[in-house]
Amino acid sequence: MSQQPFTASTLRGAVDLSSLKKPPPSASSPTGAAADATTSGGAGLVVAGTDESIRDVLAASSHHPVVMVIWSSRLAESADFVATFETVARRYAGRFQLVTVDADNNPTILQAFQVRAVPVSFAFLQGQPVPLFEGAQPEAQVTGVVDQVLALAQQHGVTGTVSVDELAPAEVEEPEEPPLPPLHQKAFDAIEADDLVGAADAYREALAENPADADARVGLAQVGLMQRTADADPAAARAAAAAAPNDVDAQILVADLDLLGGHIEDAFNRLIDTVRITADADRNTVREHLVELFEVVGTGDERVKRARKALMSALF
Repeated sequence: MSQQPFTASTLRGAVDLSSLKKPPPSASSPTGAAADATTSGGAGLVVAGTDESIRDVLAASSHHPVVMVIWSSRLAESADFVATFETVARRYAGRFQLVTVDADNNPTILQAFQVRAVPVSFAFLQGQPVPLFEGAQPEAQVTGVVDQVLALAQQHGVTGTVSVDELAPAEVEEPEEPPLPPLHQKAFDAIEADDLVGAADAYREALAENPADADARVGLAQVGLMQRTADADPAAARAAAAAAPNDVDAQILVADLDLLGGHIEDAFNRLIDTVRITADADRNTVREHLVELFEVVGTGDERVKRARKALMSALF
């Protein structure tokens, strides 16, 4: 398989690292000297990720860069690739944390990241996943991309490190996080229960109480994105949009799918192009939707700033 484009997605999440565990030594674990980093002295530098601890991976990436490799104990090539990544991680001496995920035991992660084959790898920075590779790569290629990840992390102020000799995250006492506001917790619980309507209602109630609640506004926009794309057929949606460039609803759906898949600039450019060829109510619908997607990504994101300028040019 080929290397994937180096682009970030809009997934967000924040919890602590407490549920990441060291993988137990077994015959199915990656072999070689690099495997020792996972099971002994490298605890914290190389950890095993699970369906239950994926949010911990996202949270950790706010402090230091995280790389996740999804592999299978049934495939020697993927186990060897994990060993290669572990070697690189040890050489960088804690400048990033490596999380290994056994695909055979973590179906939720496979579904969430739409994994079709392993090994596959992602970086995480401030809770956002960045696709790195599909397929095994030589050590030199891995090192080059790690350098890019670290440069990107530096730009975003993610400069923390992982001590090679630190205790396993499960053994470290983490500071207690402050509770969410009641309506935000209600929305979060609804999302966990797959009740998107309930989550949206909770965020609307929070905004009714405090129209300046930026977190509620972003949360509502994110839930809306999830609702609109929940039952979409990506292939059919793209075919419909290609056949009808002036169909506002068709273009919006594909933009939503692009954003959810991490193709942020593609989503923005599609809607900006639609603004250019529409007028009156249709144009305003597209403009308002694009502004909502800006909220999902984050108004401080450089891609949002560039898209705002392009939108102004398209409107005037």
